[in-house]
Amino acid sequence: MPYKEREIEKKYFSIGEVATMFKVAPSLIRYWEGEFDMINPKKDKKGNRRFTKEDIEKIRYIYQLVKVKGFTLQGAQEAIRKDQNKVFDKVHMIDKLHQMKKFLTEIRDSMHVKPE
Repeated sequence: MPYKEREIEKKYFSIGEVATMFKVAPSLIRYWEGEFDMINPKKDKKGNRRFTKEDIEKIRYIYQLVKVKGFTLQGAQEAIRKDQNKVFDKVHMIDKLHQMKKFLTEIRDSMHVKPE
């Protein structure tokens, strides 16, 4: 059996990396940080933002509301405020679905099955 290198899991991501994940400008992430209290990345001594996976999932939820569903910022803020407890459940569910998709893709690829 060939050696398979273990993936090293990153704990923190830069604003540039996060912006790339969502195909948006870093300035939009900074703007959302000011508009949504739930986005609160850690900052290093130089003031550079360091986002955790939890931060990224919160941004993913905001992205879904604003960019995919077409909510205004005010509408997204109201939706989040109204369903504060449900928001974190949805973020967690989205994260789990992404993990399952990655897992299933890895299984498919290991079986050498081409996607349709």
